[in-house]
Amino acid sequence: MKLQEILNKYRKPDMGKRILKNLVPKLERINDRLGRKLNLMEVCGTHTVNISQTGIRDLLLPYVNLKSGPGCPVCVTDNREIDWMLALADIKGVIITTFGDMMRVPGSRGSLVEQKAAGADVRVVYSGLDAVKTALNNPEREVIFLGVGFETTVPTVAASLMEAETLGLENFSVFSAHKVVPPALRILLEDPEIKIDGLILPGHVSVILGRKAWDFLAEEYGCPSAVVGFEAVDILLGVNNLADQILQGKAEVANAYPRAVKEEGNKAAQELIDRYFTVTDAQWRGIGTIPQSGLELAGEFKKFNAKDRFHVSPGESRVPKGCACGDVLKGKIWPNQCPLFAGACTPTSPVGPCMVSSEGACAAYYRFHRNLKEGDLGG
Repeated sequence: MKLQEILNKYRKPDMGKRILKNLVPKLERINDRLGRKLNLMEVCGTHTVNISQTGIRDLLLPYVNLKSGPGCPVCVTDNREIDWMLALADIKGVIITTFGDMMRVPGSRGSLVEQKAAGADVRVVYSGLDAVKTALNNPEREVIFLGVGFETTVPTVAASLMEAETLGLENFSVFSAHKVVPPALRILLEDPEIKIDGLILPGHVSVILGRKAWDFLAEEYGCPSAVVGFEAVDILLGVNNLADQILQGKAEVANAYPRAVKEEGNKAAQELIDRYFTVTDAQWRGIGTIPQSGLELAGEFKKFNAKDRFHVSPGESRVPKGCACGDVLKGKIWPNQCPLFAGACTPTSPVGPCMVSSEGACAAYYRFHRNLKEGDLGG
């Protein structure tokens, strides 16, 4: 079956309506049992946007709170990491290469787009390999690639390091702000202030890690979970699976995205990550230090580490006053409960990263749910 035919299967409105018709009574029974609305959390920026864009969040709002967790890699990049990037861009003669969604993320003293306007050489690339090509074409200048992302993008950065190594490039380096998702879910589930009844797990990350990587959620925390795809029918099937688990009083990690996610994941991608990176503690915006949740360059590849090559100071980092991105990322508040939402903070004039990235919860709510009143949302 061709890819388009497969996708069309999961885009049929009639199928979605049938799932929804069977799902709503299940959710009503669960809520009667709990004495409150069910709390499910998606941990992927693409899910956040698609759940809103397809109308699923609005359709299910009377029955379930679909909260957005720390699933946007730009949004969880710590303020100090942003400031470090800005300090690197200050170095005379350096070329900074980055994905486009990092350009407008505000740090303590501006953003990369503002530095570019002031004369810094900051270039948007579509992959780490594009950054390698930039270094190859500019042998007299240092080129730094800003590596931001979860397990999905890390293998591509590893591939760029392999290419730089093969070419013998000495003017290419990587600033790694990569994060790995599983440790963050532990932190969320261990926080007594965050009530999560089930998890909608990220499809893209799971393609790399595999379904089995999430077994600890059920085994250690008793949390019903499902790896879910991105079409409307995918999402409804995932929610339906979680509802069935909860009604049956069981917790497992279901694979509701079997056309893309395998039990063991992508071994070749995992081997690339393991070769070029090592796990380390990392700062997550609004959450703090999460043990073993970041990636830095490993062993002999530390020579490509921009932090080691350029001894700059990010200075004193400051979180924007009034910005509640941290609480939004943890699902403690809805985006429109932030005092800056749709006022001081908008997509054209963002204060926090959750309003910058197209995958950010605040940007999604600004676009699709701006008129929702706080009373319409559950606790």
